[in-house]
Amino acid sequence: MISNFRLNTLALAIGSAFCSGFCIPLLAYAQTGLPSESVKREADALTLDAKPNAAAKEVPVKDGIQNVTISGGRQSDTDVRRQSIAGKMIFGREELDRSGDSSIGEILKRLPGVTIGGRAGRGGDIRMRGMGSGYTQILINGERAPRGFSMDSLSPDQVERIEVMRGPVAEYSTQAIAGTINVVLREEFKQKDVELKLSESFEQGRGAPNISFTYPGHAGEFSYALSGSVYRNQQRDEVATHNTQSDSQGQISLEQDITDETTRHTNGIQFTPRFSYRFEGGDTLMFQPFIMNSRSDSRTRSELLQTPGTQAEYVNASAVASAENSLARGFANWQHKSADNAKFNLKLGGALGQMDSSSLRNQYDAGGKLLNTISDLNNTRDSSLNAGAKYSRPLGESHTLAAGLELESGERSQTRGSLNNGMPQFADSGDNLNASTRRIAAFVQDEFDIDAQWSAYAGLRWEGIRTASTTSGASSQTVGNASAVWSPVLHAVWRIPGASKDQIRASVTRSYRAPTLNDLIATPSISSLNSPTKPDRTGNPALKPELSTGLDLSYEHYLTRAGIVSANLFVRSIDQLIRRRTQLLDTASGPRWVSSPLNLGHATTSGVELEAKFQFQEFFPEGPAIDFRSNYSHFWSKVDDIRGPDNRLDQQPAQTANLGLDYRASGLPLTLGGSLNWTPAYETQSSDTQLSITGVKRQLDLYGLWKFSPAVQLRLSANNLLADDSLSGSVVTTGGVNQQSIVSARTYATWTIRLEIKI
Repeated sequence: MISNFRLNTLALAIGSAFCSGFCIPLLAYAQTGLPSESVKREADALTLDAKPNAAAKEVPVKDGIQNVTISGGRQSDTDVRRQSIAGKMIFGREELDRSGDSSIGEILKRLPGVTIGGRAGRGGDIRMRGMGSGYTQILINGERAPRGFSMDSLSPDQVERIEVMRGPVAEYSTQAIAGTINVVLREEFKQKDVELKLSESFEQGRGAPNISFTYPGHAGEFSYALSGSVYRNQQRDEVATHNTQSDSQGQISLEQDITDETTRHTNGIQFTPRFSYRFEGGDTLMFQPFIMNSRSDSRTRSELLQTPGTQAEYVNASAVASAENSLARGFANWQHKSADNAKFNLKLGGALGQMDSSSLRNQYDAGGKLLNTISDLNNTRDSSLNAGAKYSRPLGESHTLAAGLELESGERSQTRGSLNNGMPQFADSGDNLNASTRRIAAFVQDEFDIDAQWSAYAGLRWEGIRTASTTSGASSQTVGNASAVWSPVLHAVWRIPGASKDQIRASVTRSYRAPTLNDLIATPSISSLNSPTKPDRTGNPALKPELSTGLDLSYEHYLTRAGIVSANLFVRSIDQLIRRRTQLLDTASGPRWVSSPLNLGHATTSGVELEAKFQFQEFFPEGPAIDFRSNYSHFWSKVDDIRGPDNRLDQQPAQTANLGLDYRASGLPLTLGGSLNWTPAYETQSSDTQLSITGVKRQLDLYGLWKFSPAVQLRLSANNLLADDSLSGSVVTTGGVNQQSIVSARTYATWTIRLEIKI
């Protein structure tokens, strides 16, 4: 008979994932003892020194004594999360391989509190806690991602694990108001076999082949892992836009229907080797480059239907475009460990990026006569160099002190030309832009055990950024921007006495969001159909960084079979909020609607994030082998200087949820699974005159995995099976005129078959 304990705990685990209020479920647990602090430290020391990274495991309590055994494997993702003082979620190869996703964004969308902008299957910016672009910090191996880098360009096969940190830590940049996502690339010591993965995806019958490999090896103290992938993608997009303009009485003066059909071909290659050498004294030297190149060519056909009696800018249009992105990044790290267990790390990195794009658009009247030709050329070069040093050492038996220094320098040169029938579309067309950024940071942090129940982390980081830009040509000018931020950080974890698997975390942090380079100094971006809903975009060199004070409080209950039930509450108070405003301005080419950023004022956001994942056999030992994964998040926000309702942070939904199941068939080498991702429709009052609209987003993904042997397996997956249209829109009311734009974009299901071989 199933005990009431199992039934109650299972009900609470499922219920907590979908509770929409501020509640922490009260669970009934068996009373167990905590290990003494000396035993805990001894186990941790053995865990760190064992090769390779031996992990401590708890065994059941007998006669009130907690036993600790040492095994030779690495710590599990759940163990690392549990022992971390600053809240950290770890998602390793098991999670990355689960559904056979083709991009990192498809994996991230299922994680607690993470949403992806844009329409399904086309990628988009990564957002934690529903907060828009720029609030979430993206790191690659603990380093800030180079400018121009897209997470969608990184294959999951090149990634070892993903670390999600809800609160900032002093060691990393505190440009993380929403949180930090650290993508750690493949590491050679975790793998012994050569891996080869061959896949073919189909969207609307269009193929997208992909080949990836990982080749590890070693020679004495030198070890390496060669990883890479080659891919080709073919896509077709259909977008319909409906624009209306009316007066205060609702009388329509303009109505437009625009359809765009685009076909696109993309080829790409990635190479991420890793090399390391261990010296006789124990020092280690690691070098990891990252090289990628992609080229995309597209063709677009457009049609514009406008209210009879008004002159349309065009009736039909055709365009061709091409874009090529290249990125070469290198990162080296030298680590020295002294006899007193002190460690000194020295790191050096650099990146070179090149982005070239061009487009040519011909617009015709109803009779097929060529009206005008619009050409656009953009060449951007980015380079960066960064260096850092970190020294850490234990102080007594309970403290680990660390301090470090970071330096970073970046350069960008950009040339853009935009011509309409051979004439410049704007005054700065063809001018050269040169920009530079300088960043310096210093930090100190201390991790310490207060007693057997309490551990804490205290850190302080200072970070300064200086940006300068120069344009040459008709409107030559030089502008600069400088900012500096102090960020104190405090994290604590309390292990509840008498419940060894329960703990409470609390954090008080200071973080910030620096203005992006484009928001500060970008040359104007011209809209071909200029209007309040499709304005030109420009920058503002006087922007200041947003400053945030944050509070996090979470409760975690760890289950026996690597499961967890958790609830996290957060609050952020944001000053100097950056928001874009659209205004009608006099320009060299006449009055035009222009969107530019400015520091608006104060905003607050809060939320609850609930998570439950467990194995079904945790509660029903004789039941089927089912893994259950779920999370639910609810967000609130308010911008003080904008009238409500819906005066929320830009692009933040009210809630989001994920549900996933994995079933391992009994007696067969078959695993079946799937997940459902849901974000409801929402509206945002972007300014007193503009309302933004975002439609519901639902994604259903399914997969099946057949293991022929431990070395060969075949995977079939289907992504975005619901294929809902993506809806978005904008409404601008100003000067007694109401302009509305509604955009509907089709999405498509993608089918993938993948053969995975270990040699």
